[in-house]
Amino acid sequence: MKQVIFWGTRGSLPTALTSRDIRDKIASALVSANGRNFRNRAALDEFVDSLPFAVNGTFGGNSSCVEILTDEREHIICDMGSGARPLGQAKIARYGVPNPQTYHIFISHLHWDHLMGFPFFAPMYIPGNRIIVHGCHERIEEAFRLQMRAPCFPVDYSQAGAKIEFDLMTPGKPHFICGLNVTPKLQLHAGDSYGYRFDSLDKSVVYSTDSEHKLDDIESFNGFVEFFAKADLVIFDAMYSLAEAASVKSDWGHSSNVVGVELCQAAAVKRLALFHHEPIHDDKQLSRLATETRRFEQITRGENLPLDVVSAYDGLTLDL
Repeated sequence: MKQVIFWGTRGSLPTALTSRDIRDKIASALVSANGRNFRNRAALDEFVDSLPFAVNGTFGGNSSCVEILTDEREHIICDMGSGARPLGQAKIARYGVPNPQTYHIFISHLHWDHLMGFPFFAPMYIPGNRIIVHGCHERIEEAFRLQMRAPCFPVDYSQAGAKIEFDLMTPGKPHFICGLNVTPKLQLHAGDSYGYRFDSLDKSVVYSTDSEHKLDDIESFNGFVEFFAKADLVIFDAMYSLAEAASVKSDWGHSSNVVGVELCQAAAVKRLALFHHEPIHDDKQLSRLATETRRFEQITRGENLPLDVVSAYDGLTLDL
């Protein structure tokens, strides 16, 4: 494994910047500029780069879709949220048509925010492509077909040009796929959710979204510590604050930044990516959450090695 690319990082439903959001970013940038003049575009770009991420960028609005790049010619994708649309367009732009490709898609669960991008995934309409959907839900094929059935969608599933296959995986059992050992793990979420651990000879990535962690369930905590153990990267559902996850949104099936840090510290993980962002949180709130999470990691680290904490955004690429 070489890199991880985030194509969609929102939870529950896609979101978009509003005109007010854009105005606020422009106003903040102009205030920071404070009337200064820029000699050329390079000077302007340097100034923009110096601005906080909440001003010069955005976490984006697409729902869950993550790509794992390997040395293999086949493609590995986790979930088919709305981020699958730009991912598919990028693949077509890079490889052209016809140029048959194989896509391995790992589905965490069958809720719509994790499937809705599939009807807009351009490679599925191209003859010669092969799409293998991996998951642990017995109704996974039914769910894919259902969302493309009238009156819900104008293009029926039967019109796909690619060859689409479904692979029912066994939780807790390693499966050798595309040069990797892939192990699914059952997670606490309505209708069940599954995390995936991807192991190559020298790297490990864990994709664990839509998973709730009860503070008093020590057995489950230890099970996830084992699942995350010494991973190079854990992509973690940090949708809520700890207070929300433990009180008003208990049993909603999601976790928090604090629990993510505690699990990853106990598991000696190298990097934690906060993921599945709350759709009502704007860029300022998500940036503040990331800063608070890094501070929490520092003061609770003890004798552990530092845990690198990043907050995932649409378009982020991480080297492994």
